Amino acid sequence: MDRTIKHIFTFDQKPEVVWDYLTKPELLELWLMPSNFKPVVGEKFEFKTKAIPRFGFDGNIYCKVTEIIPFEKLSYTWRGGNPKETNKLDSVVVWTLTAKDGGTVLVLEHKGFKGLKNFFSYLVMNKGWLKIGKRLTKKLNETIYDESKI
Repeated sequence: MDRTIKHIFTFDQKPEVVWDYLTKPELLELWLMPSNFKPVVGEKFEFKTKAIPRFGFDGNIYCKVTEIIPFEKLSYTWRGGNPKETNKLDSVVVWTLTAKDGGTVLVLEHKGFKGLKNFFSYLVMNKGWLKIGKRLTKKLNETIYDESKI
């Protein structure tokens, strides 16, 4: 069985502002994780977080940008675990932005939780993405964003 996490978030900010929070490393770090992300198709990058060795997680999420439609869609691979092991999560994250009523509807889909071996990851990350979405909402609402720089 292949499971997909899907969450929908609504923001008062325009897609261009939300897009910046998805694509600028200094803003990503405020609500997701530190990374060396660059919004370029084919670019490899890593998110960094706390390692959990007992679960075979080295603290790095290995990613590669697969699709960019500015202000509309961002997609990247998401590989968690130890890169030397074959039993790791190999999935895809897709962010879709839609302008609505002066704000943005942001859809997160995290696809590829295959089989029983990734069921625990699916459960943990499903809740985790909800917490992360709340952090993004908080950061967007706290930030006075100079839209003239968009």
